[in-house]
Order: sequence, then C-alpha cells, then structure tokens
Amino acid sequence: METERPHAVCIPYPAQGHINPMMKLAKLLHSKGFHITFVNTEYNSRRLLNSRGPTALDGLPDFCFQTIPDGLPPSDLANCTQHTPSLCKSTMNSCLPHFRGLLTRLNGNREGVPPVSCVVYDAIMSFALDAAEELRVPAVLFWPAGACAFMGVYSYKEAIDRGLFPLRDEETQLRNGYLDTSIDWIPGMPGLRLRDLPTFIRTSTPDDLFMVEFLIRETHRASRASAVILNTFEGLERPVLDAMASILSPSVYTVGPLSVLCGQLPPKSPGATMGSNLWKEDGSCLEWLEGRRPASVVYVNFGSITVISNEQLVEFAWGLAGSGQDFLWVIRSDLVRGDSAVLSDEFLQETRGRGLIASWCPQEAVLAHPAVGGFLTHCGWNSTLESICGGVPMLCWPFFADQQTNCRYACAEWGVGMEVDSNDVRREKLCALIRELITGTRGKEMREKALAWKERAENGAKPGGGSAMNLDNLVEEVLLSGLRQPA
Repeated sequence: METERPHAVCIPYPAQGHINPMMKLAKLLHSKGFHITFVNTEYNSRRLLNSRGPTALDGLPDFCFQTIPDGLPPSDLANCTQHTPSLCKSTMNSCLPHFRGLLTRLNGNREGVPPVSCVVYDAIMSFALDAAEELRVPAVLFWPAGACAFMGVYSYKEAIDRGLFPLRDEETQLRNGYLDTSIDWIPGMPGLRLRDLPTFIRTSTPDDLFMVEFLIRETHRASRASAVILNTFEGLERPVLDAMASILSPSVYTVGPLSVLCGQLPPKSPGATMGSNLWKEDGSCLEWLEGRRPASVVYVNFGSITVISNEQLVEFAWGLAGSGQDFLWVIRSDLVRGDSAVLSDEFLQETRGRGLIASWCPQEAVLAHPAVGGFLTHCGWNSTLESICGGVPMLCWPFFADQQTNCRYACAEWGVGMEVDSNDVRREKLCALIRELITGTRGKEMREKALAWKERAENGAKPGGGSAMNLDNLVEEVLLSGLRQPA
C-alpha cells in the first residue's frame, strides 16, 4: 500500500519580510508533491484580500489558506505593519491554542485533505514547535534571514553575560563610539563591531528589552527543531554556516536564494499566480523602466517596516534630485513617521521626467531589469538577496533588527555595498554616493562583484547545485519522515 500524500503546514511570522520567503518555500514544497496549508493571521488575511482582490486566498485543492487570530486588539489601521514587540508578545502568548485547534481540524477533515505530516514554522513563531511535538510530526524551523543574523541574535545571551548590554547610558553610548567596540568571540564572524549586531540589544527601553529576551528564547529553542532551513546559499555565508552547524543539534539546510529556485518552476505551474504582497503592486513602474538606459536608474525602497522622519524624507529627495540620476522610489503610505509623505512641488518639478514615485512594486522584477543600476535599500535580508540575484550593487541605509548585520556583510565581506550614515542623512553626501554608485569606479567594482555572486547563486539553484540538492535532502531526510504509515 502507498503512504498518504505529505501535508506541510507552513506558518510565517505575520510581517511582509517573513511571509514572502515562506510563500516561496511553500510553493517549492508543493511542486514536490506536498499538500500545503498556509497559515496567515486574520489581520494579514484581510490585507491580502485588500491588496490582491477577493480571489487572492482561494488557493487550490491542494494549496489552501487558513487563518488564526494574532491576539492583538482590533485596529482601525487597515493597511499598516503592526508594532513588532506587541506582535511578538501576542503571538507567543496567545497563538498556541488556536494553532493546535487548526491542526486538529485539518486532521479531522478527510475529504481529500491528508493528515498533517510536518510543520514548517518561522523561527520566531516557536509555539508551532510545541503543537507539532504534541502531534508527533517533524517541526522544521525556517529562519528567513541570513545565517549572520541568526548568529548575531544567538550571541545576545553572551553579550549580556559579558556586561556589554543592556546599555547603561543609552543617550551617551549610542553616540560616543561605544558601538564601534570590536568583538571577536562570535564563531564564524570575525571583525564584527557591537553596532553590527541586530539592533534590539542596543537599548534599555522595555519594548526592546522584551525583544532581546524573546529572541534569545526563540533562537535557543532551535535545538528542539527537527531541522533548520535558511534562505541563503553556502558560498555566501560558509564560515557562519559552519559555526551554526557546530552549535545546533538539528541539521542545517541552506535552500536559497528561494527566489532563484522558485524562478525555475514552470510559469504555468499550479500556484504560479498566488502572491503574498500585503500592499497593492504598481506594475506600471516596469513600463517606465523600459525607456531608460542600461544601469542608469537608482531604485529606492526601504521595505515594509522602516519608518522615517519628514526631515529624512526631504534629505533623501534632494539627494536624489541633486545626483542627476533617474530614480524609481517606492514610498509606502505609512513610510513617514506619524504623517503622510508629502514631496514639495519644487522637488517634483526638478525631477520631472527622470523620477517615478510608486506606492509598492514587484521588486524582484525591478531588480532584474537591465535599466536598474543601483539599489538604495534598508538592507532587509529579502532585499539584500534580491539585489545580489539581480547583480545590482547597493547603497545601504539600515534601519533596525538584522539590517545592520546585513549591511556590514554587504559592504565589508561581499563587496557589493556602500553604507549611508544612518544617524546623519545629508543630501550632499547622498548625492555623491548615488553618483559613485551609478557612474563611479567603486560602483563599477561593486557591480562586477554583485554579478559574480549572482552567478554563484544561480549555480547553486540549478539541478545538482548545492541549494537544489539541500532542498531535496530536506524533503527526503526530514519532511517525509512524518508520514503516517498504513495499518
């Protein structure tokens, strides 16, 4: 007798930068014969319907969407990223019974739905690990960021034990050079400074102290997982991956860049049209790019969470204007802190014909377009990988979390980025950096390195490449081990 078809329940952390890579991983598993249940929070489910239309969550007979509440009180804000510490606290404290109930319902539905055979959960949604252990199926941790970020967060406990954090005088220590202190005790990550660690540990405020404790708890629970998956590739982070493998008991599988692996799925494959963007995409920007010279456009996007002041908005705007370069700038409705983004008529007149403002866009397609010559980015992991996969060099303006770590690696290790001073955004400096990025010698060198990394990423994703083989091994060695055997 044949065994049941495998059924993977995939549950991302409910933020855009976590949902997108989990969706890609789910599509890859679906292509390998898995029945998929993809779990969104009720809040984000409504956002998906608003951004992608009423059929966005119809799914397929074997790729289904379910929801659970996130535990936060109802909000009047229908299209904004939720407060990170509040969301983390709420999911940790309230989601387990809802997720456990969902698994029970899935196993009780025998109308074409196979029993749950594995759970793939975001690394900071480890309540799903508890539910999977109760069900006695494999629980696979998915870390959607880089190995460098995992090790940075994993080192929080030792940084506290060494007395480096929390900050005793936050106002002073953030500005007096303390964060430039070198650290040499994180395995696989030589040459790091305190400022290169994920930023939650920099503070003494209650919200961020909670985040430090929360992230220590979540990353140190990783050793209970059946396996650990990372959206990276071996050549990019080899020393850090070796260090991870030495401290974690489960096997570590690198299956990235997921965007490249997904790009090899047939265009008309089931699920090809399913998307996960919480903002409505403006595809007209691709038409606008068609009329631009190769490698001439600066693409600007600070991701789904970054917020800036109106003063910073103005400096970025006039830095772009003064550079003389064409630009495509994504400005979310909630980008400016406590206000709506308003660009002056003078700026719009100055840049008429060479600048386009969009509310959201298909970023992977933009970065793959030959007209794009540089990316001014917050250095989120998805954006960093997508820029590398497009062969596009970066200007890095990290905002929070792992973005400082990614920035350090992009600039100092991989040679594909230049850093913008996050504490002092000035139009003159930005203008000079943009010109260097697009037309300068250093920009040319970074572009060559980005193209070399792109080739390595593509080779790893090809059949027989490292990431492709790791995905196959993950399926065979771990995910299929939870199939119920016939009586």
